[in-house]
Amino acid sequence: MAPASRIPGSGLAKGLAVTLRTLTRRTVTAQYPDALPDLPPRSRGVIALFEENCTVCMLCARECPDWCIYIDSHKETAPPAAPGGRERSRNVLDRFAIDFSLCMYCGICIEVCPFDALFWSPEFEYAETDIRDLTHERDKLRAWMWTVPEPPALDPAAEEPKEIGAARKAAEKAAAARDTGGTGGAAPGDGPA
Repeated sequence: MAPASRIPGSGLAKGLAVTLRTLTRRTVTAQYPDALPDLPPRSRGVIALFEENCTVCMLCARECPDWCIYIDSHKETAPPAAPGGRERSRNVLDRFAIDFSLCMYCGICIEVCPFDALFWSPEFEYAETDIRDLTHERDKLRAWMWTVPEPPALDPAAEEPKEIGAARKAAEKAAAARDTGGTGGAAPGDGPA
């Protein structure tokens, strides 16, 4: 329920006041092609590929809701590392392409990649005159990788990660055991008989 002391037409007066304030300000036009805009650090432009980290697991292509990622690969066998060992096989990336005419920039492919092979690049100037040219192959995706900004620095007041804290405690415990002569812990190989 509205207050009883409300003046009729006060909403209209407030709206007109905003309009008058805007009319008196100087307009600022961004001269885009001549002056590039300052983008926020986490802006989403295109998807960049760090090819060395890609293991051709196909997770990004399977999880893409638009099916706009095309991956081709072949298997290569490597000789055994030690005599008497078995040969190892690994996937080798032949083609990695993203059709940006289909991509909806949801970022699912980047989030599901377990090997950090895909990143957001702030590049946004990749328009083409033909829609068929919006399918960018791995060489173009690789070139965009070098425009990816570095991740922000960690907050100095943040808590230490659990993994680092556990590793530090284990190192301090091992150093204390070494300083006291090693009587505090069991030797490697000791165990129940």
